[in-house]
This record gives sequence, structure tokens and C-alpha cells, in this order.
Amino acid sequence: MASGKPPVSVASASMIDNNLSVTTRLQIGANETGDPVVALADYARLRGLAANHELADELDRAIVVQTELVPTDVVTMHSRCTYIDESLGVQREIELVYPDEADPGTGKVSVLTPVGCALIGLKTGQEIDWDFPDGSVRCLRVMDVIQAHR
Repeated sequence: MASGKPPVSVASASMIDNNLSVTTRLQIGANETGDPVVALADYARLRGLAANHELADELDRAIVVQTELVPTDVVTMHSRCTYIDESLGVQREIELVYPDEADPGTGKVSVLTPVGCALIGLKTGQEIDWDFPDGSVRCLRVMDVIQAHR
């Protein structure tokens, strides 16, 4: 979890036209800041769920863009993601979903779980250190992302 987070950056289609560096950075998947990338359509619903949750901190530092501008290698709502928990040496494949859709038995993990909150907005190859409820800090690395139909 990051500290000293800047305010959210919202990039609408018209803003992107005027700021080609953001467009280029997103297209090549190079997010130098490490900030999560979140689709505008998901952002509003996630913000409503976040309240006093750690997800609010992630959304505060998110780069928010139109859905069609989110790179295909970024973990989004309803995407399937393979990640490695570097701390435990475990690899898992999950689908990131809203809390009412969660079903851990089928790999559907809520965005409000520690894993879901940590992975939202990360791209393939990116990793994050995340505090878990048991007091451990785990390093999660995104290995692959498969997008649901947008």
C-alpha cells in the first residue's frame, strides 16, 4: 500500500486527445509511477464500495481512463488474472469480481479481499507488496491477464 498518494487522475477521451503522453504511456503499458489503471465505468461503482476500505487508497492513486483505453494486460473487473504470491511461492488464477459475485470455489475473488484490492489496476509483470490481515506483507506479481469482453 502506498502512502502520500496524489489525487486521482481522470483521463477522459477528450483529455487523452490533448495529452498524447498519457495515451502513449497507456498503449505501451508503461506506467512509470506504478499507479493502478482503472476504467471509468468501474471507478464509480468501486468508489461506492470502497468507503473506509483499503480499496479507497488504491482508487485515490489510480489513473482512471475510458474503458477502451485500458491496456489489455491490466487487471480489471471481470478479467482473469494469473498471479504469483512471491512470499508463499504459490501461483493462482482468479477472476476479479464485485463482492456480490464472489465465489472463491470457482476462482471468483472479490475486489474487497486483500488479493483483489492489491491486484486491481496492475499490469502483467507488475508487482505490489500488500499487507494481509494476518500481519504478513506479501509480494504479488501479475503473470498474465485475460480480459472479459468489453
